[in-house]
Amino acid sequence: MAEPAVQAVVVLAAGQGTRMRSGTPKVLHTLGGRSMLGHVLAAVAPLGAPRVVVVVGAGREAVQQHLAEVAPDALTAVQEEQNGSGHAAAVALDAVGDLTGPVLIVNGDAPLLRPETVAGLVAQHRAEGAALTVLTAEVQDPTGLGRIVRDGAGAVRAIVEERDADAAQRALREVNAGVYLGDADAVREALGRVGAANDQGEQYLTDVLGLLVADGRPVGGHRAEDPADTLGCNDQRELAERRRTLNDRVLDRLMRDGVTVVDPQTTWVDVTVRVAAGATLHPGVQLHGSTTVAGGAVVGPDSTLTDTVVGERARVVRAHCERAVVGADVSVGPFAYLRPGTDLGAGAKVGTFVETKNAEVGAGAKVPHLTYVGDATIGEGTNIGAASVFVNYDGVAKHRTSIGSHARTGADNMFVAPVTVGDGAYTAAGSVITHDVPPGAMAVGRARQRNVAGWVGRRRPGTPAAHAAEAAESRSATPAAAAPGNATTPAERDDDEQGTTTR
Repeated sequence: MAEPAVQAVVVLAAGQGTRMRSGTPKVLHTLGGRSMLGHVLAAVAPLGAPRVVVVVGAGREAVQQHLAEVAPDALTAVQEEQNGSGHAAAVALDAVGDLTGPVLIVNGDAPLLRPETVAGLVAQHRAEGAALTVLTAEVQDPTGLGRIVRDGAGAVRAIVEERDADAAQRALREVNAGVYLGDADAVREALGRVGAANDQGEQYLTDVLGLLVADGRPVGGHRAEDPADTLGCNDQRELAERRRTLNDRVLDRLMRDGVTVVDPQTTWVDVTVRVAAGATLHPGVQLHGSTTVAGGAVVGPDSTLTDTVVGERARVVRAHCERAVVGADVSVGPFAYLRPGTDLGAGAKVGTFVETKNAEVGAGAKVPHLTYVGDATIGEGTNIGAASVFVNYDGVAKHRTSIGSHARTGADNMFVAPVTVGDGAYTAAGSVITHDVPPGAMAVGRARQRNVAGWVGRRRPGTPAAHAAEAAESRSATPAAAAPGNATTPAERDDDEQGTTTR
């Protein structure tokens, strides 16, 4: 088995992040579908380090809980007091005992760090046989950052913080990225000599480099190709900037791979999402979590999908979908809400103002509009009438409705679960279905209509409605009282007006 590139990765994640002004620990703020800490762990994962140690401090319980979810094999080392980056690194090395070999030390708030940049750092460190190699970046504005000082031969000689730099050093644009790869023994020994004689009263990891240079040990610097890789995140403004940069990277990769992104400025895609070549993303699309979009599918405009599968040639327009499966050639929306457990078979349709939850809709079946489908199975080729409700909750437990294949249900139906409508059955408009409907039957579950003749004239005299009715009656050859279903006797009229007829 090949020797791992590094023996351990140390992630410094103990800082309070006070400038975030948030109750959430700094490294747990999210962008692009992961926490900042999660992005750093993903960047170092290809190294295959036998041990990953995350130094925790402020908000340690939340950070440890998050690690249990995203990196359960990672170890944690507690920095009881935040005494600087050097002290945090020493705490981590103490936690791994007699570790020898290369160790990578990286800040937990560097969400744009990429695996290829880390790999480049490792390759240069190995090639030069350095005791320590630091990741650097050439930036346009180095204000506030530590400058990398090199000698005439290009060797790194020091990291000088801006407050300690002279005019010539301040003019340098190569800066320290806060990522170090060094021999564990050399780093451990140098950390033992790092003092805290500075205005912060803390031990700085940057001082290790100076001590090794003074010892005559070889020290190198690997410059990142993209300076954005090295950017930290200290407040909400910077977090928003990092989100934009990360999203631009994701969309650039998708477009290079053959995905049509109509408006990158309004399209947001998590790093964990997969979109196949030939798919189209319209403006206002957000794709989150484990969402996958197949080739030929069209998503948007104005659609948010979380942990959702979209099949080939499907179309999802102005819809909100969560943990749903949208089959091939399916049409969803506009203004549809697919909740968890929704599974739409090939060629199905879920239309305008339809909400589904824990629902299986068969191939070619249609739920066109104004309907709630909860805890239900709908067979292939079936059509659900407008304004239908699958009544799945009795106040204590959920129950399931089953509609067979090639059934036709009327508008304004209520299916009171548990109930089954058989294959090829019909239900009449306005029906409340409380009993099973056999295959091929027509179910009618509604009261007989009764018209109370003359009600408006008696109960709403003088209104525009009364005048209109009188005019219509005068033009009609058939008196309203003679129409079928009308109440004609005084007793019937009185009872109907009071709502107490026993007829």
